[in-house]
Amino acid sequence: MRKRKLNEVKTAVSEMFELPKDIMLNLPRISMIGNNQMLVENHRGVIEYTPQKIRLNSTIGVIRVEGQDMDLKNIAAEDIMITGVIKLVEF
Repeated sequence: MRKRKLNEVKTAVSEMFELPKDIMLNLPRISMIGNNQMLVENHRGVIEYTPQKIRLNSTIGVIRVEGQDMDLKNIAAEDIMITGVIKLVEF
């Protein structure tokens, strides 16, 4: 309950000062280039990694990416690049 109240306050402050919600609430930011490249910022680590499925932990839950010949590139503490033929992204 306390965490929920804190998120409500952060959301209100974000809206009041027109600040990006992904930064204020530490939400993941996902950017895709076609279906071949996906950048996930603010992730919390890799849960599963196969050429057909990649699952990442985040503040909003698990992000599941499915496709073919998928690979992890540029893994860093804050962001991760997924390449391959991306067919499904699920939150």
